[in-house]
Amino acid sequence: MQNLSKIIATTALTTSLMLGASAAQAATLNVYTYSSFSADWGVGPKVKEGFEAICDCELKFTSLDDGVSVLNRIRLEGAQTEADIVIGLDTNTTEAALATGLFAEHNLDLSKTPVPNGWAHSHFVPFDYGYFSFIYNSEVVKTPPKSMQELINAPDDLKIVIQDPRTSTPGLGLLLWMKEIYGDKAADMWKQLAPKIVTVTKGWSESYYTIFQEGEADMVLSYTTSPAYHITVEKDQKYKGANFTEGHYMQIEVAAKLKATKQPELADMFLKYIGSDEFQSFIPQGQWMYRLGGSQDGVPASYDSLVKPEKVLLIDPTTVEANRKAWISEWQNALK
Repeated sequence: MQNLSKIIATTALTTSLMLGASAAQAATLNVYTYSSFSADWGVGPKVKEGFEAICDCELKFTSLDDGVSVLNRIRLEGAQTEADIVIGLDTNTTEAALATGLFAEHNLDLSKTPVPNGWAHSHFVPFDYGYFSFIYNSEVVKTPPKSMQELINAPDDLKIVIQDPRTSTPGLGLLLWMKEIYGDKAADMWKQLAPKIVTVTKGWSESYYTIFQEGEADMVLSYTTSPAYHITVEKDQKYKGANFTEGHYMQIEVAAKLKATKQPELADMFLKYIGSDEFQSFIPQGQWMYRLGGSQDGVPASYDSLVKPEKVLLIDPTTVEANRKAWISEWQNALK
């Protein structure tokens, strides 16, 4: 009986240790992001594989339509959110995100982060950047507009698709692009542009793949880097970015940690991983955006043929947050 008791005790201890080890290995880091980041063809699978190889955890994505949708979801869930990390907000939404009080400081030294004009925000960590542009099929659009004004003045049979600034970071980017160029005249410009807008989608993926690439629109709001995907992956040269003389609005995308995270150490580890050479090497052919820094690791030759904005436009985030609701209301009224 004593031997049997020892066997039972030993088995129970072994089982307990195995369950403890299993529980430790089963730690999950929940990341809220937009659908094109986590898609099979996006950067998400590479990031998941790379991070899981060093974290002894599971990286789990929750996918939403777009970056603004991610922020709206966090607002809705509040302190009860399951998110540990969000990735896919941008400089036009950082102040709105900060105002929720739901995000934690990253405590990283980002003073040498190689983004245009540098980086110093205490809560948000940049992971890529790019420039908005209208993408067109050069086999359909033979003479693309060379400026925003030419696009606005184009015949109404030129059909474009854009995204909603209330749910989409590119949609908000276009709103600010128009505001930066036209100021108080932006509403009038929207009214002139309205007849050419086929539809306004919630997110970028729907407008690009479901509408533009299906031939239901001639041009789509996207990024100067979008043609690189078609050139590199599809060996297709017909998609081009329109180069506007007024300049192109810049987007810097960011990640952040939630105060409510149940995995603070893993969350910090992920934020550090974002700045690694490995993570950044995934960006050019996963996000199809510009990676941080001067390294060409992961950058395909197709980037050499892209539109290079001569003038970069960007409104200060605090100004954006102070005026965002009024500017969106102006946009809504103009498109009625």
